[in-house]
Amino acid sequence: MSDLHKEVSELERKSATAARLFDIRRIIGGLFVVYGVIVTIAGISPSDADLKKAEGVHINLWTGLAMLALGLFFLAWMKLRPAEAPAAPEPDAPADRKSDAS
Repeated sequence: MSDLHKEVSELERKSATAARLFDIRRIIGGLFVVYGVIVTIAGISPSDADLKKAEGVHINLWTGLAMLALGLFFLAWMKLRPAEAPAAPEPDAPADRKSDAS
């Protein structure tokens, strides 16, 4: 029984690690940060034609900074509230059963 308990504990630890590793906030935040950096760099020195198309607004710069802010928000959210694996029911606890007599 001790070996079984160790094996179950190991699987629960791996499940919690997998839940944190594949947290969707990490993927979304990472992509927004990467694309935000690219768009911000493109918006730092726009050409005159790009500014004329955007009616004088540095749209790439503002969009890139907004993407960076959103990506950093997702990554901070993931850091402050990490994902937890769902709790497994205790093996010794009796199953909740409704009685047939009502």
